[in-house]
Amino acid sequence: MSIADPILTRRPESRVWKKFRAHKSAMLGGVLVAFFVLIALAAPILPVPDPAATDWGAVRKAPTAAHPFGTDEIGRDVLARMIWGAQASLLAGVVSVGIAVLLGVPLGIVAGYFGGWTDAVISRCTEALLAAPFLILAIALAAFLGPSLTNAMIAIGLSATPIFIRLTRGQVLSVKAEDYVASARAIGLPTPKILTRYIFPNVLPPVLVQATLTIATAIIAEASLSFLGLGQQPPAPSWGSMLNTAKNFLNQAPWMAMWPGIAIFLVVLGFNLLGDGLRDALDPREH
Repeated sequence: MSIADPILTRRPESRVWKKFRAHKSAMLGGVLVAFFVLIALAAPILPVPDPAATDWGAVRKAPTAAHPFGTDEIGRDVLARMIWGAQASLLAGVVSVGIAVLLGVPLGIVAGYFGGWTDAVISRCTEALLAAPFLILAIALAAFLGPSLTNAMIAIGLSATPIFIRLTRGQVLSVKAEDYVASARAIGLPTPKILTRYIFPNVLPPVLVQATLTIATAIIAEASLSFLGLGQQPPAPSWGSMLNTAKNFLNQAPWMAMWPGIAIFLVVLGFNLLGDGLRDALDPREH
């Protein structure tokens, strides 16, 4: 075997991982995301107080050994609420983007592959939704559905769906013009098999990148809705609802706003860096 053989036989997945691993900011993003995911998953077993337990003798106390992040306006431990609030924020980001992908990708594939009046109807509806700012649309839908974390996730997911419809449609229009797709149609392969074997695998990488970046946007949107009282409802913790409460005590207890603000910043930064790294690693022009 020649020295070039291992290079020629190297799997595409290994090339993607090697390029991603060389992207230092992407690795940093992955570490940040992994840290918050682990914190959220481990919340039930971590040695922290009940996030809803009040202590009227420790109202708005500065950080101490007993309460490393301080306490809030009714004596609840801020660290415990931060840890449990991570579940709500990350769940909102992942579930809402999952809704957007499940709705947007099939509609984008149908619009891009079949064209005609189907494409016209889907594209016009998508453009109408994109005419409204993402957050404004999410607020309107959340207000219509009612204040709860579940309704906030649905509202964010529906608001993000047009992004995935447009992205997927554009990718399908490019892929279906390739020779291998034309050959598959020429030999009589059924349309479902063409879509699953040739179209979907080729539109998946950009969709994956967009999903990673949109999770960051969804987390900010959930925090905004909770800040407005349309997301996670008290006494259940959420970073956005914690900021909503903290705004009334910025002078007396600034730590109440500082910690959830830092957490939102770091997790959004992590997903953005991770998305940028995935975009570079999955770009076929870079391999």
